[in-house]
Amino acid sequence: MANLKEIRNRITSVSSTRQITSAMKMVSAAKLRKAQDAVTQMRPYANKLQEILSNLSQSLDSSDGIYSAQREVKNVLIVSITSNRGLCGGFNNNVIKTAKRLANKDYKDAAVTILSVGKKSNDAFKNTPLGIKGSELPRHAETIWDDLTFENSSKIAEVLMEQFAKGNQDKIILVYNQFKNAALQEVQEEQFLPVLPPEVDETSSSSVDYIFEPNKAFIVQELIPKSLKTQLFKAFLDSQASEHGARMTAMHKATDNASDLIDELKLSYNKARQAAITGEILEIVGGAEALN
Repeated sequence: MANLKEIRNRITSVSSTRQITSAMKMVSAAKLRKAQDAVTQMRPYANKLQEILSNLSQSLDSSDGIYSAQREVKNVLIVSITSNRGLCGGFNNNVIKTAKRLANKDYKDAAVTILSVGKKSNDAFKNTPLGIKGSELPRHAETIWDDLTFENSSKIAEVLMEQFAKGNQDKIILVYNQFKNAALQEVQEEQFLPVLPPEVDETSSSSVDYIFEPNKAFIVQELIPKSLKTQLFKAFLDSQASEHGARMTAMHKATDNASDLIDELKLSYNKARQAAITGEILEIVGGAEALN
């Protein structure tokens, strides 16, 4: 009977866990809808802004701005974008592994610093040589997830642009999960600074001639900071939507596994209960035979 009691306790425990995972799945699904809408609305604007910037940059004679200066890569800043919470499958670990690979292999000859946007990344790198040194980089960037707005994201982007303009960093790379759908998120290694030169498509040509006021160079100077801020904000939105999608998928699988485990435990419980009843019947029959 002690075995039956143990199985009953396990069934109760797994049932409670299933209720929690099911509730977390529904919450993530509701949040995913809002985050997905934000990403899908942001992408066309960001792509069009980048298209305008590329169109202008191609027509300029010089592109030696402060944000497009190509320097010898001695100092590299990797912006690792994770979440503040877990229970979302490999969402956080994939970003952390990619950041470690970039630091230890791709840029092993440079001085690499990792700026963690998210508690999970901060926990992984805060006690390592890759952690933030000095006081100019933000140390509590994970608070962005408490209120993700373009204004708050722009503050981080301005610090990154300032670090590059001063020459403290020669290259800045964003590592984050790009949202594809609820079940698929792809880790991206996206160069933030210096600004990459536009890709020239020789097969396509445009005969449209625009009139720019005041001039092309001034517009580019205004567009580049705007484009960089938009690029970082889009990465945050992608990461947020990916987190909810990954958590919803993980909780869905956890709920299914809990249901399967409950079925197995109920089957074991019924077998043990039937065996106990059969044993009691045999004891009664044996006692009756002994009396006869």
